[in-house]
Amino acid sequence: MSTPRWLTDEEQRVWRDFSAAIDMLRGHLEARLQRDAGMPTTYYAVLVALSEAPGHELRMSDLATATRSSRSRLSHAVARMESKGWIRRTACPTDKRGAFARLTEAGLEAIRAAAPGHVEAVREGLFDVLTPEQVRELGAISAAIIDRLAPECAQAAANESEGDSADPAGTGDSRLSESA
Repeated sequence: MSTPRWLTDEEQRVWRDFSAAIDMLRGHLEARLQRDAGMPTTYYAVLVALSEAPGHELRMSDLATATRSSRSRLSHAVARMESKGWIRRTACPTDKRGAFARLTEAGLEAIRAAAPGHVEAVREGLFDVLTPEQVRELGAISAAIIDRLAPECAQAAANESEGDSADPAGTGDSRLSESA
């Protein structure tokens, strides 16, 4: 067994600061969305993905990928947003296991109402405290991390997708196969 590559004191400090910064930024954004728009960031991410999709519609598996959500978590969020009238879910006509999520007019209005406060919270919590050079550096750092982790994330999503093969509705709920 190999020896762990322990972090140096500086790496440990940077890691803890980075982790705290991400947690604090997420908390800031979550609180603002809840206060201003009455929705969690999970709903906002789903509404954004659908608002940017052709025809405001995505297959549930593609929506899970776009929002970096598990299919199960996404299915629960979509169900709650369906009850608000923001999303309509339909079966895929060519694949009995698949389903589509479509943004409704009410959902489009919800994202339009939430977006100004959200972008202001992003500016306050991130961009207003950085210089233009730091913004460029953060972009490069973020891209390097994404490039390193994207293959692992894609593999994890593929493994989850294999586990959903017993899910005829494409909802992320394998219990549905018991009634099929």
